[in-house]
Amino acid sequence: MTEPLQGGAVGSALYRALWRWHFFAGLICAPIVILLCVTGALYLFKDEINDSLHRDLRIVAPQATEKLAPSALVARALEAHPGTLKGYAPPAAPDRAAEVKIAGSDGLKDIVYVDPYDGRVLGSLWDGGFAGSPSMYVVRKLHSLQYAGWFAERVVEGVAGWMVLMTASGIYLWWPRGQQKSGQRGGVITVRGKPGKRMFWRDLHAVTGIFVSVFILFLAMTGLPWSGYWGKQFYATAYAIGMGMPDGYWDKYPVSTVPLKDTIDRAPWIVENQPTPLSTAASGIPAKLDDVVRTVEGLGMAPGFAIVMPSKPDGVFTASVYPDDVPKERVIHLDQYTGKPLFDMQLKDLGLFGRLAEWGVGIHMGQAFGLANQLVLLAALVAIVGLTLSGLVMWWKRRPAGSLGAPRLPAGTGVPKGLIVIAIAGGLFFPMVGISMLAFAVFEAAAFGTRRMRTA
Repeated sequence: MTEPLQGGAVGSALYRALWRWHFFAGLICAPIVILLCVTGALYLFKDEINDSLHRDLRIVAPQATEKLAPSALVARALEAHPGTLKGYAPPAAPDRAAEVKIAGSDGLKDIVYVDPYDGRVLGSLWDGGFAGSPSMYVVRKLHSLQYAGWFAERVVEGVAGWMVLMTASGIYLWWPRGQQKSGQRGGVITVRGKPGKRMFWRDLHAVTGIFVSVFILFLAMTGLPWSGYWGKQFYATAYAIGMGMPDGYWDKYPVSTVPLKDTIDRAPWIVENQPTPLSTAASGIPAKLDDVVRTVEGLGMAPGFAIVMPSKPDGVFTASVYPDDVPKERVIHLDQYTGKPLFDMQLKDLGLFGRLAEWGVGIHMGQAFGLANQLVLLAALVAIVGLTLSGLVMWWKRRPAGSLGAPRLPAGTGVPKGLIVIAIAGGLFFPMVGISMLAFAVFEAAAFGTRRMRTA
């Protein structure tokens, strides 16, 4: 919703068209952008929030004594919460509780927290999956609008694409064409005017936008792989060109029809739709959980891993970990009866797109470079909210009473060819954006026809 910086380029049809495009896209996307930023900021600190809200369940006093065996901790959990064992997570650190996932008779899953030193059951929470708690589960679902169904998810995908295009158009509108020779910096990298004045809000919007543009592009592009349509196409393309999951991992063993994402709480994005292997036998005596945990630890899996129990006679144990260190991400499937590894995937095993996607996802979620990653992204999200609000305030101050105040195209001009090229390219790369462009074009044509009828 950036206003023109100076009058020199305002008369060009492309400039005015991009300004109008930027205005409507910003106005429509603003509520969703604010929601994404607020929920994203909360989710960046999900571990810290979970520890604060549920400290009595998640944190224990370290002891000098040995921890109890996993089987003993599971037995204590099942005594307190009868049901079917679904998973087990060993303590991630000396001051952490063990987590036992149990499904009750109603089919709902709970996480039972057990002190690993004395076996005392500390309590339970409804299973929030990778979010770690029911409250963070709600935040995660709100962030993707999954509560509102598939259509809302497509809307979020469209907003992500529009954020990329708005950033590009915003830079075009901001570009100091006439000010480069004069050396004027006001409204380019500094804010003019006083709070409350229209110029102040215009400059605040433009200057904030230029400084935060890189973060907008990064967050939008690293969020798109999770989207319903764009993500699937990127996924398929990565495999088609041999840069996703390398072929050959499934040659040695039969596989199930169950994708990895339905087996564990979080799967690496590039392999989430890959099948899980099957055990070499469909009967026998299952391996002991104690031995499975010992095997996984012996393979050097990073602390904080979780193990999913086999759900069928030919199923497998699946261990996975996603620490705040992207290269240590790992998934291991073990035979249900022998306890031997069937499949061991690490980040280094992925193709180029797979590794890039995992690094992008890790940084996007604040899980790559510790607290610095979280704080930098938090600052960027706060700035994006400020950018959005300043655009709304600027629009409200400049709009004529009783009018939307949308920028108008120069009289007597057609649709600029440059805008058509941009629209086609943007619509093809971001299909949900392309659909919204077509809808907007129909609206514009109808509005133009109505205006002509009124003036005829």
